[in-house]
Amino acid sequence: MRVPVLYRAYVALSMVLVPFVARATVKKLQRADVPTYRAHERLGNATENRANGTLIWFHAASVGESLSVLALMTRMGEQLPSAHFLITSGTATSAALIEARMPPRCVHQFAPLDAPGPLKRFLRHWQPDAAIFVESELWPQMLRRTYASGATMALVNARMSERSIASWAKRPRLAAYLFDVFDLILTQNDAMAEAMVRLQAPAPKVARGQNLKSFAGPLPQDHDLIFEARATLGHRPVWVAASTHAGEEQGILAAHKRLLEQHPDLLLILVPRHPERGDEVLQLISEAGMSYSRRSSGDLPSGEVFLADTLGELGNWYALSDIVFLGGSLLPIGGHNPFEVAQSGATVLSGTHVFNFAETFSAMEAAGAAGLVAGKEDIPAQVNRLLNDTNARAKAIVAAKTFANGENSKLDTIAARLIKALKLT
Repeated sequence: MRVPVLYRAYVALSMVLVPFVARATVKKLQRADVPTYRAHERLGNATENRANGTLIWFHAASVGESLSVLALMTRMGEQLPSAHFLITSGTATSAALIEARMPPRCVHQFAPLDAPGPLKRFLRHWQPDAAIFVESELWPQMLRRTYASGATMALVNARMSERSIASWAKRPRLAAYLFDVFDLILTQNDAMAEAMVRLQAPAPKVARGQNLKSFAGPLPQDHDLIFEARATLGHRPVWVAASTHAGEEQGILAAHKRLLEQHPDLLLILVPRHPERGDEVLQLISEAGMSYSRRSSGDLPSGEVFLADTLGELGNWYALSDIVFLGGSLLPIGGHNPFEVAQSGATVLSGTHVFNFAETFSAMEAAGAAGLVAGKEDIPAQVNRLLNDTNARAKAIVAAKTFANGENSKLDTIAARLIKALKLT
């Protein structure tokens, strides 16, 4: 296939910009307490040896994308007992969570920048036999240079925003050049499969897959911490508002204030999506006039609001409540993973802005496994209903767990399909 002019221009521009981008990227990781030698993985400098034998490379960007593929890697590892795995991501947060939950025979590295030098060093060292890219991680040079290395390639959990689809549609030759590298493209839904074909992806290689976030498995829990927290709470009722974003906490705190009128001993566990916003959220709690405790200060849940502004402890807070409201859904952000809530044994509430999980929430609603609130004003009524109606709450919890378990059974099929398409047997 002829190389598009836009691709050539992109490569040339990346060669000019890479010194500046590299410096900024390394400094950002250093500020997040990543050792310098590891930050240089972004320049393609490996810090681990390549194991002998088959190596399967997974590349993801965000925390959610990274964690969503760990169960798939585990299942592929069970079907390919001699294979080894490499997973790359771009942030310190994703690295910390991945390294705590990696399956056997797996190493993590920070992803190389999308420029000739870093990619050449990376591919020369790792020599992956197969490469699996997650969701919307479509870096042009990474795709084409991996393809040129001889690796078989797949795109899983594929999704794009409407804006991204429109942008790619204006560049059909470039889209065709990039999507041609894949041996298999598994999308999250039928609409995305159709969009990929319209964007010049080879139709025979495109199919609807499954939202991999449904396979992420229960979040890790610290049972000693949960025991201490329960002892501190006694018989207090608890609800959780998790993965909240700026502009959402005010409505959630207002809802909690109204709920306290009927349930004066009720505790809200408030978990901002980005823990570094802890001071900002604490100010909102203070302005709302409610007593609080704060996890990053070493506190256990107490007061009227417990600010859970730490990383990697969400599973503990889910274990303390039957009712979890998922943020990123009161504003047009797209929603967050309801499967983690369902697998923890809680009922799922969410706002209506859940386009990242549209099919999932639709199916869960139909099964009685999740409930959507009309807006922030509707939160008190929905939470109050679940607090007061023990039977309705228990029924919703069972429905959520049943739904999550049903999705999990499909993972073996996806693993086998990838193994066949990538010629790994």
